[in-house]
Amino acid sequence: MGTSPVVSLRHVTKSFRRDTLEVPVLRGIDLETSGGDFVALMGPSGSGKSTVLNLIAGIDRPTSGDIRVAGSDLASMSETDLAAFRSRHIGFIFQMYNLIPVLTAEENVALPLLLTPLSGKERREHVRTALGVVGLTDRAKHFPRQLSGGQEQRAAIARAIVTDPTLLLADEPTGDLDATSATEILELLRRLNAEYGKTILLVTHDPRAAGYARTRRFLDKGVLGEMPASYAASASR
Repeated sequence: MGTSPVVSLRHVTKSFRRDTLEVPVLRGIDLETSGGDFVALMGPSGSGKSTVLNLIAGIDRPTSGDIRVAGSDLASMSETDLAAFRSRHIGFIFQMYNLIPVLTAEENVALPLLLTPLSGKERREHVRTALGVVGLTDRAKHFPRQLSGGQEQRAAIARAIVTDPTLLLADEPTGDLDATSATEILELLRRLNAEYGKTILLVTHDPRAAGYARTRRFLDKGVLGEMPASYAASASR
């Protein structure tokens, strides 16, 4: 595992306004993720987990505090710079897959590469490699409606890794899957971390899913701390 932090959050707060009220979501959190780590960020619904991911990806900005990702200070970047930063460094995996239904699996996976200077031949090679890693080579020409939920999520993971990003952000990636498919996806994430050295930050409310991670943190009411014993027992593997 690498020693340089890929993610560093220092005293980060985030509040949203509702009419005249200011609603605090994150209350001064500190989080550091080293290269090659697999971190599960746990907590109940509404605890601020997805907000943390959005801040790390530069989709949202903190109310206060410092955020550095892949050596870059996100506060210093323009929206254009942030878009380029995400394209190079961030791979997203969502609960609902977000595949485009009129595109085949390989066409969906190729989408992030359209923003790169790669040639058509190089893009096809990257897509074949990514589909091979997730075990979908034989489904490359299939449309999302022809895939199972687990296969759709694997296609989404292939799309997330096709640019070889620095960091994978997974937001409840097994929340819409049956138990068997969920296990396959979690095993795949663990393999991406163990065999390919991918740094992964997984947001989940499921202790079993968190059990696949190397490091587990718990977020509740905007405060980041160690996981309660009841969760830790369920997450141990």
